[in-house]
Parts: sequence; structure tokens; C-alpha cells
Amino acid sequence: MFSKLRSLIFKIDPERAHTLAIKSLKLNLISNIFDKNKDDPIFKTKIFDKEIDNPIGMAAGFDKNAEVYNALFRLGFGFVEVGTITPLKQYGNSKPRVFRLVEDEALINRLGFNNHGAKSVLDRIKSNKKLGLLGINIGPNKDSDNRLNDYLIGLRAFHEVADYITINISSPNTENLRNFHEESKLQELLASILKEKNDLKSNVPIVVKISPDIDENQINLISEILLENEIKAIIISNTSESSRNLLSDIQRHQKGGLSGKPIETKSNILINKFYKLLKGKIKIIGVGGVDSGQAAYAKFLAGADFIQLYTGMVFKGPNIAGIIKKDLKDLLLRDGVKNFNEIVGNKTLS
Repeated sequence: MFSKLRSLIFKIDPERAHTLAIKSLKLNLISNIFDKNKDDPIFKTKIFDKEIDNPIGMAAGFDKNAEVYNALFRLGFGFVEVGTITPLKQYGNSKPRVFRLVEDEALINRLGFNNHGAKSVLDRIKSNKKLGLLGINIGPNKDSDNRLNDYLIGLRAFHEVADYITINISSPNTENLRNFHEESKLQELLASILKEKNDLKSNVPIVVKISPDIDENQINLISEILLENEIKAIIISNTSESSRNLLSDIQRHQKGGLSGKPIETKSNILINKFYKLLKGKIKIIGVGGVDSGQAAYAKFLAGADFIQLYTGMVFKGPNIAGIIKKDLKDLLLRDGVKNFNEIVGNKTLS
């Protein structure tokens, strides 16, 4: 069905098409017809001591305002992350700000944390009981004079309703946000988050989402700081500001973050490097180019405990979670694997 509609959908502006997808999910117009592997023990796992049906998550950016997370659970996702959410409502960057690179199976976006703000999103979540494990991704307002405090505001707002909270320091579309990757700034931020969490007497797991564009030295420093500050998981990775050289689409030089197939290998190599350093002490959520069972398999081999996707659904359709599970199960059974966790980290990448 989606393959027949795709050419029509791709004639619509990408951001407009996304808005229509959200509306369709709100109205339950999209059904999960391909997921025949729900509750299959081969995919069962735990995240933050909570059991989930499968390790395939929806990445932040799709359901920015927590409008359709239950519809996404019904589509077969094992967990859903909403946001990025800032303390105050903001429009984001000027349009056009999303570009579909069809030849490369990629997107470039420069949205800039457009969202309804913490209070509106919190009220919505409180009025819509979640059907599965829900992560909430938080960030600072673009014009904030104290970005560190904005993260604390987000933590205070959502710690009672989130199954985990992601600290987004890696979007390329908020100026200087990636400065939080620097050693002193990251240490200050995460120490403040830990203190605030303790003051709140909260047990909410904290996750950090990083950039794929960090250098070798930063990998070691970031790993040490995450371990020191009781971070439970790392998301590898956000969109890339580089990785444009091999792209074919005419829109490849648009400013913004690149996602999808072109950053798959870059993400997998980075996952593997962190896997070797973290040694299972911090869980890894792998993102970047996940659009098939084979792509998911490669992420697990590299060291990801869980995966997330967004761009893959743009190109493969709303039933992608079920399709990935079907293909992934075939690969796991081929290799005599009883549960996907058996293959995590089984491949060393250079």
C-alpha cells in the first residue's frame, strides 16, 4: 500500500507530509497490518528494568508534541521518544526547513526545536495514558539566557511522567548547542542534572543524545563523564552536519542535520567505539539508517542494545517496525539465535 502511495506523498512538501501523518495517526487511519511478531520471545528485552516487547523505538523528532505516541505503540514500536521539548513554546527556524533527499534515502532538517512547550506537552501526556514505555527528549529554548537551567526545568516538568528523560545536546539546528560536548560544559550540565534529580528524589533514568560528528578524543572524555554522573543510556547518534560528499541528491548542500542511510556506517562505527569503552555499564541506543532487518542486525552487532528510527519510516512507511521484526527474525533464526541480545557487540568495526 505505502509503496503505491509513496510517489504521491513525495510530491508534498516534507513538513506538510509529516503534519498529515500526525493527523492520520490521531484519527487511527493507519493500521498495523504487517506485525505478525508481537510478543515474540526472540525480541523480548528490558530497558531501565522494564520489560518491552521489542528493542525498536521511535526516535525523537517524529512526535515532537506527544500527540500520537499511543498510535506508534500500536504500530509495533517497543518504545517511543517524544520531543525535543523546550520550557517555552517556540516556532523554530524559518521555512522551508525539511528536505527530502530521495536518491539518498535521507532527510536534511533545520527545524530548530519547534514545539508547544513543556506545560502544554505535560498536560497532554497526563490526559493520555501511555500504552508503552515513553521517553521524553528535552532541550533549551533558542534565545534562553541560561540553557543549563532550561534542562533542569525540563527535568522538573517531566520526571514524574517519563519512563526516561533524554538530554539533547546534539541538534545542529540550535546555535552552539553542541558546545555541551566540551568536557567542562558536559560535566557541569550532567552534574547539575544529577543533583536536581536527587533533590527531586526522582528515579527517572537519564539518557544523553550525542552528535555523530565528535572526534576521537571526545569519545573517551564523554564516556568518562557519563559514567561519573550515573547516566543510564547514550543515544548514538543525532543528525550529522557533515557526511555530504557522497550524496547524489541536488539538495545535498542544504544547511541542517542529515539523517537516514548516509549516516548508517558512521553511526555504527561510533556505536562500536563507545561499546568497547562502556563495557555494558551504560546502555546504547543506536540510531542512523535503520530501515530494515539487516540494518537493525548491523546496529546490534556494533554494540547497540536498542535501536531507534525516524527517517526509515519516511521512506518505508508506517508499518516499518513490523517489517523490520519479520526480516530480523529470519536473520536471527538463520544464525541460531534465540534472543537478539545474544548478538549485541559481536562485531568489531574499524
